[in-house]
Amino acid sequence: MQILLAVGFGGALGAVSRYWLAGMLNSKADKLPLGTLSCNVIGSLVMGILFVLIMEKAKLSPELRPMLMVGFLGAFTTFSSFSLETVALLQEGHTMSALIYVLLSVILCIIALSVGIWFTRLF
Repeated sequence: MQILLAVGFGGALGAVSRYWLAGMLNSKADKLPLGTLSCNVIGSLVMGILFVLIMEKAKLSPELRPMLMVGFLGAFTTFSSFSLETVALLQEGHTMSALIYVLLSVILCIIALSVGIWFTRLF
């Protein structure tokens, strides 16, 4: 039960954080959903860092893993929002923006996660 509450707490914080950041950045973007892209890239970077700190270096308690990785980052990163925004761009005729968004999302998130793992393993 304690783990479920921790995941729920982390999820609530992640969802609020995503709503705030995505809302702030998406309102300033023209046709590219920069807020969701930023959440996904930042979340991927943090996931890489937490993976090493929890699973490899034991610098953080394993009990934090569900709250941070499943709860917070699960709610902060947004594949469903990414999918909806991509379809909306396509339906509005912004094919090039949709393609750029998909490529940037996949490539930058994989790079960010890899950088997070690499960087955290240095220390």
